[in-house]
Amino acid sequence: MLNFKLIWFDSFGAKSSCTLIELEDTVILVDPGVAIMHPSFPASYNLKLEWMREGERRIRETAEKVDIIIITHYHYDHYMDPESLKYMGRIILAKNPNEYINDSQRRRALKFYGKLFRLIGQVEMDDLMAEAKVGDYSDPIGKLEMALSRDYGEYWERKMNLLRKGFKWFERRVEKWKSWRRIPEMNFKDGLETKLLFNDNLTFEYGGARVKFTEPMFHGVEFSRVGWVVGFTVEKGKYKILYTSDLNGPIIEDYAQWIIDEKPNTIILDGPMTYMLGYTLNRINLERALDNAVRIVREAGAETIIYDHHLPREKRFREHTMRVWKTAERENVKLVTAAEYLGRKPAVLLSN
Repeated sequence: MLNFKLIWFDSFGAKSSCTLIELEDTVILVDPGVAIMHPSFPASYNLKLEWMREGERRIRETAEKVDIIIITHYHYDHYMDPESLKYMGRIILAKNPNEYINDSQRRRALKFYGKLFRLIGQVEMDDLMAEAKVGDYSDPIGKLEMALSRDYGEYWERKMNLLRKGFKWFERRVEKWKSWRRIPEMNFKDGLETKLLFNDNLTFEYGGARVKFTEPMFHGVEFSRVGWVVGFTVEKGKYKILYTSDLNGPIIEDYAQWIIDEKPNTIILDGPMTYMLGYTLNRINLERALDNAVRIVREAGAETIIYDHHLPREKRFREHTMRVWKTAERENVKLVTAAEYLGRKPAVLLSN
């Protein structure tokens, strides 16, 4: 048995991509976090607050019955504070907070794990932190052959300049990672056993299924200052679910190829931030995201694609991504928001 349930998503009215994955004897909760919609979202503040609180309630209730909690990165719409969610007695498979992470996510991780160690282990995390890691970190751009070979036309030199600046930023990050004391993995055995493991580029076996994580991927475009995330697949028998986390489309061509090569039956695919078009999302990167999504629809062989997180945050999201929806219709692929999968209208359209 391998089933999934959509617990809370952006199309329900608050930022989230919380998903439940059920195996025969193991239940996995993915990214149990929720955040209120941005000010420009077309709903009153009170309604947005109500949706966020409903999402929190649903996630907390769901977390009472799970065995494993996955955290793909440290943004508030992807995890909850240990004082707000039940982590005790669970296996926590989390993005490594010691490397391939930006400053804001690192601060959040320190706060999160500090509370977790105190609440569950009755210990101070500072007393257990390991010495800084000695070693080199390879250039993450070197692995993105498809992104580098893409034809950027007249914008090629601009793209190369951005990559050069990005690499200098990356080198500064590496120096920080090499200087930080490291948050440790832990196994708390006092009372209910709670295990904390970092999941980057690792594979685990649970409930007769294989859970395979990627190495850290950029949260959006190359050298995104927002940081890194991990995606993963869950495979049992002939059925496979793929969860992208926050790839923003994906914008990067090599990440789309990862999805295609995995040949999943179901894809939980986050979309481009069309509500930020003209600000943090430019037209070039939107077109890249659309090209990649069209390829995924055509070539991945998926039966169902949940196309949601980041996307239904503005009313014209379908218009901005129309060629993806049209491709899905032609290819007979079920492409829907999470709300539509459940037979509902996306919250962003409810005022129409």
